[in-house]
Amino acid sequence: MGRAFEYRRAAKEKRWGQMSRIFPKLAKAITVAAKEGGVDPEMNSKLRTAIQNAKAQNMPKDNIDNAIKRAVGNDAADYAEITYEGKGPHGVLVFVECATDNTTRTVANVKSYFNKNNGSIAPNGSLEYMFNRRAVFEFEKTDAMDTEELEMELIDAGLEELEMHDGTLYAYADYTSFGSMQKALEEMKIECKNSALKRIPTSPTEFSDEQLDEIEKLLDKLEDDDDVQAVYTNIA
Repeated sequence: MGRAFEYRRAAKEKRWGQMSRIFPKLAKAITVAAKEGGVDPEMNSKLRTAIQNAKAQNMPKDNIDNAIKRAVGNDAADYAEITYEGKGPHGVLVFVECATDNTTRTVANVKSYFNKNNGSIAPNGSLEYMFNRRAVFEFEKTDAMDTEELEMELIDAGLEELEMHDGTLYAYADYTSFGSMQKALEEMKIECKNSALKRIPTSPTEFSDEQLDEIEKLLDKLEDDDDVQAVYTNIA
């Protein structure tokens, strides 16, 4: 993944280090999952994943419980999950996933961020082939963990690739194997720091530090928007 990966991760962690920014996004993911598949995490794998990700970010239990309650309350918001695609500075490809109760507001904001940062929105579907949708699980490598043995055990669950960066293991699988991978990791008592369906670029591109500085300005604006749940790029 290289230096650009480290640059991007460090910048994102710095921004998202503010709990006032990340907690609302985590809460919305919980609410959307509960509204879609029910409030019992044992019966709703999407909700179980959302709760797991929230706990990994030290989100208080009260916040998690309140997010679930909002899904069944009389004033529960009717969220729509939508995506936007575009090109940013220096031709960087950007895929944006949103959850919103007001699509008019969201599309206006997203277009504004692109237009004001030397970018433009592309027609939906135009970048689909530039990204593979994959199940990604992140968890700490412990001293007792044998990565070769772990890899062999997870292959039956759909594992395609296992990488390690700075003590964190990244397990990749096809998006259709998300459920089987999640179940296998749970049975092995492995607690994930994050698990999600992510969009991985098919042709990662290298950018200079100066170019990345300009690209980050657009990504900052997108990720700071409350309606934006995830942003993916083709940065190498």
